[in-house]
Amino acid sequence: MLKKSLLIAASIFTLVAGQVEAQDRYQNRPPVIVSPDLTAPWVMQLGGQPQQARRVLYRQQIPATTRKQYYQGQTVQPQAKRRVGAPLVQPVNATRAAQRPVKSKFDPQYLPQTVAYDGKEKAGTIVIDTNNRFLYLVTGNGQARRYGVGVGKPGFEWAGAHKVTRKAEWPSWTPPKEMISREAAKGHYLPARMDGGPENPLGARAMYLGSTLYRIHGTNAPWTIGYAVSSGCIRMRNEDVVDLYERVNVGTKVIVI
Repeated sequence: MLKKSLLIAASIFTLVAGQVEAQDRYQNRPPVIVSPDLTAPWVMQLGGQPQQARRVLYRQQIPATTRKQYYQGQTVQPQAKRRVGAPLVQPVNATRAAQRPVKSKFDPQYLPQTVAYDGKEKAGTIVIDTNNRFLYLVTGNGQARRYGVGVGKPGFEWAGAHKVTRKAEWPSWTPPKEMISREAAKGHYLPARMDGGPENPLGARAMYLGSTLYRIHGTNAPWTIGYAVSSGCIRMRNEDVVDLYERVNVGTKVIVI
């Protein structure tokens, strides 16, 4: 009986000692340290954000006087009237000449839309703002239909006024000899001629400008819209060039600025 009582007492002592030891072990827990690499908002919500982990993001500010017009796609300074295409603050695409387009990505600002227009050109005139990568079809009443375009790469920029002298659906492509030689030097070999079709660089429609080799045409690379990538031609998405093609006639005035 005595032996049994001693065994029970020893068991109780062991249990109590274990609980005391456990309480002592976790009485002062070490602080939780969050690495700066783990400062995502969902992590910091778990227990307060340490001061040393805070990060401040700076965003370029658009003057309040022009912010409304900027986001509405308008192109007229409130302080002074000017030709379409002049920048509101800093040209949105001022650095694009040094950038390369990313395949499969398209900036939604280049989708067709109706915007305010304060130029002197008559309704039906096409105005191409190569600096900001926009083509305007003047519709009158202070408005224009705006499309995104790709323009001539550095060394192939140009400006002037012409008329649409010919229109073609799914045009064939005959690269100029100069282009064939220039691309061959880079290791790119162009065909002497390519029939019209989805793979043709001229895309679904083409509008030829004066007696030049320049055209407003579609493309088989829509992700290049908004960039300076062509040899001087004005390229558009196929769906956009089809829309423009249906709205203009041979003889339409085209102004490139």
